[in-house]
Amino acid sequence: MTVLLPGVALTDHVFTVPLDHADPGGRVIEVFAREAVDPAKHDQDLPWLVFLQGGPGGKAPRPVAADGWLGHALKTHRVLLLDQRGTGRSTPLNARTVTGTDAELAARLRHFRADAIVADAELIRRELCGDRPWETLGQSYGGFVTLTYLSRAPEGLKACYVTGGLAGLDATADDVYSRTYPRVREKVDRYFARYPGDSARLDAIAAHLRREKVELPDGDVLTVRRLQSMGLCLGMSDGAEYLHWVLEEAWNGERLSDLFLYEVMMATGFVGNPLYAVLHESIYAQGGATAWAAHRLLPEEFAEEAEPLLPTGEMIYPWMFDEIAALRPFRGAAEILAAASDWPALYDPVRLAANRVPVAAAVYYDDMYVDEGLSMRTARAVGNVRTWVTNEWEHDGVRVSGGRVLARLMDTVNGVHGS
Repeated sequence: MTVLLPGVALTDHVFTVPLDHADPGGRVIEVFAREAVDPAKHDQDLPWLVFLQGGPGGKAPRPVAADGWLGHALKTHRVLLLDQRGTGRSTPLNARTVTGTDAELAARLRHFRADAIVADAELIRRELCGDRPWETLGQSYGGFVTLTYLSRAPEGLKACYVTGGLAGLDATADDVYSRTYPRVREKVDRYFARYPGDSARLDAIAAHLRREKVELPDGDVLTVRRLQSMGLCLGMSDGAEYLHWVLEEAWNGERLSDLFLYEVMMATGFVGNPLYAVLHESIYAQGGATAWAAHRLLPEEFAEEAEPLLPTGEMIYPWMFDEIAALRPFRGAAEILAAASDWPALYDPVRLAANRVPVAAAVYYDDMYVDEGLSMRTARAVGNVRTWVTNEWEHDGVRVSGGRVLARLMDTVNGVHGS
């Protein structure tokens, strides 16, 4: 069935793929994707652009019109919005669908990294396009997936656009967090400079939580460290404003307001994207164990007892699997994954160095989530990559720029802009 929205026709697709691509005759799962095309060009033989969402664990955007980057892409392309395995309308992997022992779940989760996503994409490409290669737009973690795609199946790619997602090819989880904690502190300092009263607001809420047990609407207890995790948003274009407005309405007399508690629950509950937490450090694992890197490297200035209290970033901590309802069923499996030391490589440095697929990448100089230094090191190590380093946009630049970021990258591949 095709649905018509302003400027875009949407058609749903469901694909059956192996859970383990090394065992194509074994268990299967479904992967959902939504095709988007300009209704006036519905019958034209357009090139395909597949969108690789950030995350891990994020579903594809749900469009309401042909606006933003999608509107720009639809001028020339047919777009595939892919719900990566385990997300959105693909066969779900969440608190309600978890089955088996911790070891069985951990073994299953190992099939949800970038290598499996790429194998899914190749099966889908052959079904939709035959032997024709397609283009990709990788946002954040979608850029990590792009590098795996270039490592494993470059023959399926005509061109790649990456926004805030050039991963360090050999960077460990320790390397990543040793670089991103200082970036989080910079964002927090800017936030407090923009809204000076919010530091005192956070300290007052933390003092209240230390004195009294406060429950969120779903029954989870709001702890100081869960309050700190609200800082995840600070690397986005509207993150400082969002957190400020939430804190501004935190109190109802001497009690925390229902609105505030609901916002915290929704922002920190992982109900719609548990794989973000479960697989977060695994996306950096190639060989050695991650061993809860973000927890081990937590600077004292971010401690929950510290004053002033500092929000943290996108780091995932072991306590989350005890304190957050949507993550509790994954607790044992998460411990197994954190201890695993036999992760296969996600990137092929030799193949990437010889890459001939055009890659245009936006690197956000002040990115809180993906370190600019690691991104530029990767850009130098991968063949045929052209970068655009900018501080005009935050990490979500492709979403909020009205199509300008994607237009710049497409123009780069087409030779309008130099490297």
